Amino acid sequence: MNTVLIILDVGFRNHTKILVPPICRSIEKRKITTNSKASSKSQDKQIQKNVGKNNALSEEIESESDVDSNDFTESRDKIYSSEEEEETAQQKKLRLAKQYLSKLEEEEAEKKADEESLKEAVASRLQHDISEQAGKLTKQVADQILCPAELDIKTFRGHGLPVTAIVITPDDKFVFTASKDCNICKWSLETGLKVKTVKGGRKGTEDVHIGHTDHILCMAISSDGKFLVAGDMNNMVKLWNPADCSFIHKFKGHRGPVTGVSFRKGAHTLYSCSSDRVVKVWNVDELAYVETLFGHNSPITSIDSLTRDRAITAGGSDKTVHVWKITEDSQLLFHGHNASIECVALINEGNFFTGADDSSVSLWSVLKKKPMTTVKAAHNEHGDFTGSENWITAVSALHHTDLVASGSKDGFVRFWKCGPDFKNLKQVFKVPVTGFINSLKFSSNGDFLVAAVGQEHRMGRWWRLKEALNGWCIIPLKSKALDT
Repeated sequence: MNTVLIILDVGFRNHTKILVPPICRSIEKRKITTNSKASSKSQDKQIQKNVGKNNALSEEIESESDVDSNDFTESRDKIYSSEEEEETAQQKKLRLAKQYLSKLEEEEAEKKADEESLKEAVASRLQHDISEQAGKLTKQVADQILCPAELDIKTFRGHGLPVTAIVITPDDKFVFTASKDCNICKWSLETGLKVKTVKGGRKGTEDVHIGHTDHILCMAISSDGKFLVAGDMNNMVKLWNPADCSFIHKFKGHRGPVTGVSFRKGAHTLYSCSSDRVVKVWNVDELAYVETLFGHNSPITSIDSLTRDRAITAGGSDKTVHVWKITEDSQLLFHGHNASIECVALINEGNFFTGADDSSVSLWSVLKKKPMTTVKAAHNEHGDFTGSENWITAVSALHHTDLVASGSKDGFVRFWKCGPDFKNLKQVFKVPVTGFINSLKFSSNGDFLVAAVGQEHRMGRWWRLKEALNGWCIIPLKSKALDT
């Protein structure tokens, strides 16, 4: 007759059954002995006594096993009656592992299609980013935009003097406006209400007042929305936190009014230009000056930049455009307008759009020293080619598309389509806006355009349009496909 010997393994919290033949019983007893032959016999007798003693066995299991006492009571008779019905802890782990793997396989099978779609989307996005950075991406959207009705254009007032600059936060939730009243205002696009005002101070109080103390001429916001900068007539570039409009830093160095500021896309590199005819490069993270770029022969009127470590500037009365290759420490020079170049906007890394004070607008390629095409008297309704009074005061481009916009004081913001290879320019529609269009900005998704409007030009008081309002407006841009 075989004897069942149960050995409790404290280290693994498990029990093991061994069938011991009668002939080997004494040998087996010696193997499990730890102290002496006498203790071995005593231990063997104790084990035999414990068989069938429920209370003693329960106490032993409770002290050396994680198994619940109730579960053990129900199953202990089975332990002695059948070896095949017993499931060890190791077997349980294996069973649970198999169940878990089976569940994962089912879930992964359901996700397989989604993963394939995700891979395709990621590949498409990577290709998009590469093309965008190389300046080769151009979406055709101009023909798909509906001309908005005049009633759809919303106008907002909140400044005492002409609004000179406007920017949109990257998430398209807020707008910042700046004015000759030295104030910066933050607006909610959802409600149309003014959220915050950074008050300006009187001229001569620069040492005690954190706000601007002279006319603000330009403004820019970083592509991550962390920094807002504004340049003024007092030769200052001031850095602000867009979230709470708190002051961060003041950049000094220009010797004339700061006429333009621009952030490099995807970085905290800041470019500023001035009537002192130079471009300055700043490291916003370090709040430090980097370098000064020389080349223009007259006050610089406008600046822009995209992803590359480059900046583009309009040279005003020197009738040139410069593309500054910062890393290469070189520049490209472009001629073509017969008048002062007042504003410039990059369409992509390889093409840009300019406006001059003779009311002409031009499309350019960085590969050509002359314009690809020029539209004369672009803002003269009756084709008056003298055009000096309706000079182009602002231009903007919906990046990496064929849609650009221009503004003057003729009472309209005009939208243009760039032709194939940027070799021609065609007006697609115009929107009535009374006043000097001092700044234009497209939203990041192209759903709307904002315009800074004033009774006067941002740089002076050569004319005054009394019928105009000092404010800003939103021009919605709906797609024909969505409207049908």
